[in-house]
Amino acid sequence: MCARSPLLMGAVALVAIMGGAFVAVSFAFVHSTAGESFIDRFACVPTQPQVEPGYPLYTRVAHLLTFVYLIFLVRSGVQILADHPRLYGNVHSTPGSEWLRLRRDVPREPSYTSKQDSVSVPHWLGLPGGRHTLGVARHWHFLFDILFVATGLAFVAAQFLDGTWTRLVPTTWELAPRAITCATTYGTFDDPATGGVDGYVHFNALQQLTYFGVIFVLAPLQVLTGIAMSPALANRFPRFPRLFRNRQGARSMHFILMVGFVGFWAGHVVLVLSTGALANLNGIALGRRGEGVAGLAVALVAVAAAFALTQAAVAFTWWRPRWLQRATALTVSPVMRFAFSGEPRARYRESDRSPYFWRNGEAPHSEEFQALEEGGFEAYRLKIYGLVERPAELSLAEIRALAPRQQQVTLHNCIQGWSGIAAWAGLPMKALMEHVRPLPGARYGMFCSFGPGAGGRQYYDSHSIEDLDAPLSLLAYEHDDAPLTVAHGAPLRLRVENQLGFKMVKWICAIEFVADYRERGGGQGGVDEDAEFFGYEARI
Repeated sequence: MCARSPLLMGAVALVAIMGGAFVAVSFAFVHSTAGESFIDRFACVPTQPQVEPGYPLYTRVAHLLTFVYLIFLVRSGVQILADHPRLYGNVHSTPGSEWLRLRRDVPREPSYTSKQDSVSVPHWLGLPGGRHTLGVARHWHFLFDILFVATGLAFVAAQFLDGTWTRLVPTTWELAPRAITCATTYGTFDDPATGGVDGYVHFNALQQLTYFGVIFVLAPLQVLTGIAMSPALANRFPRFPRLFRNRQGARSMHFILMVGFVGFWAGHVVLVLSTGALANLNGIALGRRGEGVAGLAVALVAVAAAFALTQAAVAFTWWRPRWLQRATALTVSPVMRFAFSGEPRARYRESDRSPYFWRNGEAPHSEEFQALEEGGFEAYRLKIYGLVERPAELSLAEIRALAPRQQQVTLHNCIQGWSGIAAWAGLPMKALMEHVRPLPGARYGMFCSFGPGAGGRQYYDSHSIEDLDAPLSLLAYEHDDAPLTVAHGAPLRLRVENQLGFKMVKWICAIEFVADYRERGGGQGGVDEDAEFFGYEARI
């Protein structure tokens, strides 16, 4: 996994130049007459604390837990990024338009797929590491997303309940010039704490603004950009992703904010260790003053345990991936259904269509499919069976005749991270279900494909009757005003606009209505859920 070298070298050079310039400006400012006057007027550390000194127990616990959460979130986030190692500012994900890529240029090969574009991640960096481990990485990411949000909300609530929020929330504009004093003091490699006043007693102005920004700005933005990548939300409330320009803008900002968290953590550690490590660690680890080594010992044990825990998570992933999948089914899936329910209704303009639409999935290569393709799919029959009043086998002509052609321009969101806008036309699933009449006991539609899935198994996936009944759920036979090509799923492919792309089965050969998706295949709802441990709920 290697970054585009000019970009990486440029970023390193820019950081070095900016750092050197900041140090030079700080020395010049601090030793100037105007700077001395400014510092005298706006002291870095206020002399009177606003709250009782020390860190409450819940603050110390939240501090430790958040550290653990961030290790899990960053490592699993790196793994998720590796499945489509490109970041864009445009929603179309057109190769060559990325502002960051961790992969070579896209080969000019018609058969090249987005899955081939993924890269491997070292096991010490990613969670769980390797290649094509997106399913389990998402499970870890979502589990710790929920813990991160719950802990953050509890911490903020406790701060306001006991009055210690004034340590974090700015109450005067005077903090801004005081923060400049702090920053320039750090820039001259001095500790701005004076007279024994330190973070245990009262944060200095720069600390307060930084902690406020991380807790009340950076963290909420990280959550909101994550939510903006939900197809269920984006296709129901299209204005929401526009807060970040578009879906790919949200994805890019999500990555930048992750880098911000890592940068904050690194700077935070450096300052803690360089401004009185023993006293600082005793304060945050034990909640007491002093120069003893007890706080250092506790901190070292906690850090070692946190990293050991993530490595244990890697081992657990390979040992019991199905357990991890079931854990998120019990915890994450209900939250996802609650947060991202409702019918998708977003339609885009014809002019919004993407100039490039990534190809994904291995096309069918069976003799049966090749014969159908060579005959222009004249002999194709879609088999519909199971819990229906009127089982049927329909030709493409009969499918077109069932209901007027419905066209929609919608945003496609792949689980790997890329997106694209395209026009799809075909038969509404609502009309098909009215024709075959699912029985009262039918709760899911199982869509089988001519194409192979993981391990050479027949590809299939399932959807609830409620999702299939939505106005934008479609059996598509056209793509961008032309007959559907084999590359994009001919003769028929599914569109269910509140789900990620892997659930929109291509090359459909049959639909079976069942009472429970656990009755078929590996029992997880689809071949990617069975073999690659994807989550059944794919609304984000």
